[in-house]
Amino acid sequence: MINTTEFNTRLKKILDYYNLSASTFAETITVQRSSISHILSGRNKPSLEFISKVLTAFPEIDLLWLLSGHGQFHKVSTTPSQLEIPTTTPAKANVPVSNDSSEIERIVIFYQDGSFKNYEMNTSK
Repeated sequence: MINTTEFNTRLKKILDYYNLSASTFAETITVQRSSISHILSGRNKPSLEFISKVLTAFPEIDLLWLLSGHGQFHKVSTTPSQLEIPTTTPAKANVPVSNDSSEIERIVIFYQDGSFKNYEMNTSK
């Protein structure tokens, strides 16, 4: 559940950072000006569509930060060399994590377009 008061603070931070009025911000993310006013006043909570439009217009804003305040305002950029994701990963595999008895149960990869891939590990031995 989104804390409306804290979300409003983060939304105001976005407006201040980009030096946008509420009206200009509404035009940028293609919503009615009243939507911004109602969210900022606490009358309405942001919808999933609203969140999606913010992230589409400002893809550098981190989703986790926008929703919960955790993490950083801007996404931490990761270069492809820092990621070690195999390109031909089987859908099910046993993957040892370390010397202890822990095993990966599932890997979910999220893409910038909002889609994701879910890889469940084969737990049978």
